[in-house]
Amino acid sequence: MIAVILCGIYFQLTKIEWLICMVLFGLVISLELVNTAIEAVVDLASPDYHELAKLAKDAAAGAVLVSAIVAAIIGLSIFIPHLISRL
Repeated sequence: MIAVILCGIYFQLTKIEWLICMVLFGLVISLELVNTAIEAVVDLASPDYHELAKLAKDAAAGAVLVSAIVAAIIGLSIFIPHLISRL
């Protein structure tokens, strides 16, 4: 997130580009918090290993991964044109 902010300042992102980045920051961080909550509840409810507990944790972690990948793709679509224009 810090790298995106620094690059955004350097490339002088437009207001809309900044807003998109902020929404993506919020999305990924929110899903990470939900993932943490799900893992805590699963650990509380099922302290021993259980296949369904593993499935719940993996699904929550997968949601974070998917959101991070989508955020990276959208971020690249914002930054690559700025990078190309500087070359």
